[in-house]
Amino acid sequence: MGIPSADWLVRPIGPVDEAEVSAVLAERFGVTGTVHDLGSQQDRNYRVRTETGDYVLKIANPAADPAALRAQCAAVERLADASGLRLPRAHAGVDGEVVQWLSAGGVELVCRLLDYVPGEPIMDSRYLAPPVVARLGELAGRVVAGLADFAGVEQERPQLWDLRNALTVVETLAPHLPDQERAARVLRASRAAHTLLEPFVDRLPVQVIHGDVTDNNVVCEPASDGRRMPVGVIDFGDLGLGWTVAELAVTCASVLHHHGAGPASVLPAVHAFHAVRPLANEEVDALWPLVVLRTSVMVVSGQYDTLLDPGNSYASVALDREWAMFEAAVSVPAEVVTAQLRHALGRPSARLLPVAEHALLPGLPDDVASLDLSVSSEELHTGRWLAPDAETVLARATLTAGHTAVRTRHGEFRLTRTTVDDSVPAATCALGVELHLTGPAEIRAPWAGTVTRHGDTGVTLHTGGLDLLLDGVAAEVQPGPVVSGRRLGTVAAHEGVRVLGIQLFRSCATGGRPPRFAPPELAAGWLEVCPDPTRLFLALDAPDASSSAPDDAPLSARDAQQAITEAELLERREHSFATVQEHYFETPPQIERGWRHHLVDTRGRGYLDMLNNVTILGHGHPGLGEAVHRQWRRLNTNSRFHYASVVELSERITGLLPAELDTVFLVNSGSEAVDLALRLAWAATGRQDVVAVEEAYHGWTYASDAVSTSIADNPNALASRPPWVHTVAAPNSYRGRHRGPQARRYAPEAAARIRELADQGRPLAAFVCEPYYGNAGGMALPDGYLRQVYEATRDVGGLCVADEVQVGYGRLGSHFWGFEQQGVVPDIVTVAKAMGNGHPLGAVITRRDIADAYRTQGYFFSSAGGSPVSSVVGLTVLDALRDEDLQTNAREIGAHLKGRLLELAERHALIGAVHGSGLYLGVEFVRDRESLEPATEETAAICDRLRELGVIVQPTSDRQCVLKIKPPLCLTRRSADVFADALDDVLTHGW
Repeated sequence: MGIPSADWLVRPIGPVDEAEVSAVLAERFGVTGTVHDLGSQQDRNYRVRTETGDYVLKIANPAADPAALRAQCAAVERLADASGLRLPRAHAGVDGEVVQWLSAGGVELVCRLLDYVPGEPIMDSRYLAPPVVARLGELAGRVVAGLADFAGVEQERPQLWDLRNALTVVETLAPHLPDQERAARVLRASRAAHTLLEPFVDRLPVQVIHGDVTDNNVVCEPASDGRRMPVGVIDFGDLGLGWTVAELAVTCASVLHHHGAGPASVLPAVHAFHAVRPLANEEVDALWPLVVLRTSVMVVSGQYDTLLDPGNSYASVALDREWAMFEAAVSVPAEVVTAQLRHALGRPSARLLPVAEHALLPGLPDDVASLDLSVSSEELHTGRWLAPDAETVLARATLTAGHTAVRTRHGEFRLTRTTVDDSVPAATCALGVELHLTGPAEIRAPWAGTVTRHGDTGVTLHTGGLDLLLDGVAAEVQPGPVVSGRRLGTVAAHEGVRVLGIQLFRSCATGGRPPRFAPPELAAGWLEVCPDPTRLFLALDAPDASSSAPDDAPLSARDAQQAITEAELLERREHSFATVQEHYFETPPQIERGWRHHLVDTRGRGYLDMLNNVTILGHGHPGLGEAVHRQWRRLNTNSRFHYASVVELSERITGLLPAELDTVFLVNSGSEAVDLALRLAWAATGRQDVVAVEEAYHGWTYASDAVSTSIADNPNALASRPPWVHTVAAPNSYRGRHRGPQARRYAPEAAARIRELADQGRPLAAFVCEPYYGNAGGMALPDGYLRQVYEATRDVGGLCVADEVQVGYGRLGSHFWGFEQQGVVPDIVTVAKAMGNGHPLGAVITRRDIADAYRTQGYFFSSAGGSPVSSVVGLTVLDALRDEDLQTNAREIGAHLKGRLLELAERHALIGAVHGSGLYLGVEFVRDRESLEPATEETAAICDRLRELGVIVQPTSDRQCVLKIKPPLCLTRRSADVFADALDDVLTHGW
C-alpha cells in the first residue's frame, strides 16, 4: 500500500538513545539526571529527574520549525503571567537559547527543556463528573482568552491538527487505511459535518490557540472528594492559528471516550468555556460539526501513525479510544446536538413551519380528545404505566367513553415510556403524535412534495428540508411528486383499531429517520429537529392541552418551558420555603410520581428509591390510596370523637408488642412521639434527667431535639444540650473507642454512668436509645447492650425508651421491633415513619400506669393523631405488611443485598464496612481501612453519580460517610441487584 504524502503529514521519529539524551542534557542545558521515555505520537518526550527538580526534554519531529517552538515557549510565558495555571515553562540552554539541537541517527533534531508539571492526566476511560468536565472547558476558555492577542506565530504551511484542514486530512488518509469499512464511515461523517460547517467558515474568529486542551494534556490533582480536577495545561506542540471555537471542540471531543459519556456530557464544558470567553451564535452552530471533524481526524491520523510506525505503542493503544470518541460524536445528528447547545445557552432557534395549504385529515372533527400520558396523568395511576400496552389501553378507553378521535401530545415526557431498574435514561420525550380513530379517515398532502414509501403502511412526504412521516396508512398514492391536497390514502385498520403516527423531521446532513422518542438530556435538540405536527390536523383555534406555549411557536420553546418550570420551581421553593429545610442534591430532579420502590421525575426518568424509610409499603400503594379515599368521603375529625378505627388501630398496635405495653397515644410524627415519651417519663418519675446515646437523632421538637446528639443534624448538638441531658458513648463497634470484641465494654460503661448520676443526686427519668443504631449507619448494638443499660436505668428508678421510629415495623427482617433483637422489653416505645407510609402518623406505646401518670401534667391531645383518616392509614399499613409478607421480604432480599455489598467490599478498598440487617443497611466508606479516615466528600460525590445512574441514596452518620440504605420493604431481588451493580460501576469507573 502506498503512503500518502502531504506537507502536513509528519513521519514519527523513532526512539533516541538515552545516552545521547543524557549527553545533550549535560552539554546543552548543564543538567544531569535519570531519563525515562514518556512516549508520544510524533515527537519524543523524556522525563528527567534531578536532585533539584524534574524536567521534560522534548525532542521535536524533524519537520518542526524552530521558530514555532520558540513561539510555543513565548505563549507559555504569556499564559503563565495571566492565567494562574500550571504550565511547562521552558529553560534556556547554556547559551541562553530555549531551542537546542542534537544529532540522532545522523538527523539533526530540535529539543527543549521544560518544567515537569506535577499532576496526573485523566486520559483513562474513567467517568468524568460534570465538575471535572466543566473545569476542562474553563481551562480551554482561559487559554484562548490569554492568547487572544498573541501574535507570535507565523504559520506558513497547513497543520495536521488545524480543523480548518480537517476534511482534507480525512480525505487524504482514509483511502489508505487498513479498515476500509471504518474509513468509509469516517469519510461520510466528515463530509456531512463539513457541509454544516461551510456557511460559517468565513465568520468564525481566528487566533492562536493551544489546539489540544484535552484530557491527555491537562494535569490534575485530587480534590477532597477524590475526583481528579485539572489544574494545569501541558504540551503546546499543536499551538498555531485556528478557529477559536476549535479549542473548545477539541476539549469536548476528548470527553467522549470516557465511561458513560455521550454528546450531552460536554454541556458543562461548553457552559464553563462560554463563561470565560463568550461564544458567538455562529460558533455555537459550528461547534458540533467541529467535534465530529476532530474525532474523524484522530481516527485516520492514529491509524496512519501505526501504519508508519507499527512499534509505536503510544499511537496503537489510542486507537480504540479514538474510535470511541468518533462513535459518540456521530451517535446523534449534529443538528440535534447543535440545537441542544443553543437551548442550553439560552439561544433556541426560531424556525417556523411552512403554512399547511390543506388539512392533513380534512374529515376530522375539531374536538379531538387529548390523551394525558405525562408523569402527572391521573389516568395512569396504580402502576398502569408500566404495562407495555398502557398507551393503547388508555386510548381505547377514551374512545369507548364516546370520543371519535384521540391524540397524543407532542413534546410530552411520557410516563408510559419510563423504565425502571435501568441505569440508562429511557427515551421519554415524544417527537411525534399518534391519532387513534374509531372510523375511517382520509389523508391528504398538506403541501406539495415528493412521496416515498417505507414498510407496508409508511408514507413520507419530502418538501424541501422538511419530511412528513406517516405510519399506519393504507396508501393509494404512488411514489413520486404530489401536489398540495393530493389524497395519499386512508388510516389503515389493524385488528379493528386505526392509529396514525405523525411526525415532522427537518432533514439532517447525515440522513436517516428520527426516533419516535428522545432521551430527556437531548429532548430540546430533538424537538427542534422534529417540530410539532398537531396543527396539520387540528383546527388552528383549538388549544393544545400539552402546553401553554402556542403550537406554532418555535418548537424548542415547549421543552424550554418545561426546563424553566423546573428551575423556577426550585427558585420559588428557596424564596418561600425555609432554606434550612434542605433538599437532596444540589440540582435535584423534580419528583412527581412514585410506584413501589421507584420514583419518577417530570421528564420521565425512573429512579430506584433506596432511601425512603418513610414509605415502608412503597409509593402509590393502591390499597392505601383507596382506603384513604373512602375514609375522606365518610369522615375526618379529631380523636376526641368516638369512632371504631382509632380503637381498632390501638388494639392492633398493642397486639404486636409484649403484653405489658398495653396503652397507646397516637400522634403526628416521630418527633412528637419522642417528645411525648420523655414527658411521660418526667410525669411518671417526677424527675427530668435523661441519658441519651451520642451520634443519635430523635426529632425536632424541644425535648426530642434536646436528646438528639448527632452533629450531622446539628453541629452544636453536644455543646447546646440542656443540663438535664447526659450522654454516653456511641456503642459503635466499627469505629468507636471500643471495636470488634471490645465493644462489649460499652454497656458496663453506660450502666456505670447512669449509676454515677444517681449517686450525684441526679437519678434518671429515662434512658432513650434507638435499639438498632440508625443514624450511625444501620448498625447493630453490641450483644447484651440494652439488657445491661436497661437494668441500670431501672435500678435507679428510671424508664427505658426505645425509639423505633426508623427501625420498627419489620425493617430488620429478623424482628418486627428493634428491641426484640436485644432480648429486652422497654417501658415506652415510639414509632412513626413506617406506621403511616408517608402519612403523618406516629404512636407512643407504654404501660397503663405510665400513661395515667401524665394526668399530673394536664391532658394530652393531638389534632391529627388518631383521626379517622390517620387511623385507617395505620390499619391499612399493618394489613399490607401482613398480607404482602413484607417482613419476610425484608429478611430475604436484605440478606441477598448485604451479600452483594460484602462482595463489593472485597474488591473495593473504599468500602470499610457493611452494616445492618434486613433492609436497614449501611455501607461505610473510608479512605484507609486502618485509620478509618471517613471518606465524607467521596460519599457525597458517589451519591451524585448514583443519581445519574438512576439510584436515589444519601449519606448518613456524624461523618456523613455511610450510604443510608432503607428502601421500601417491597424491594425486589432484581432491584437490589440493580443497586449493587450501580454501586460497583461507580466504585470501578469513578464518580
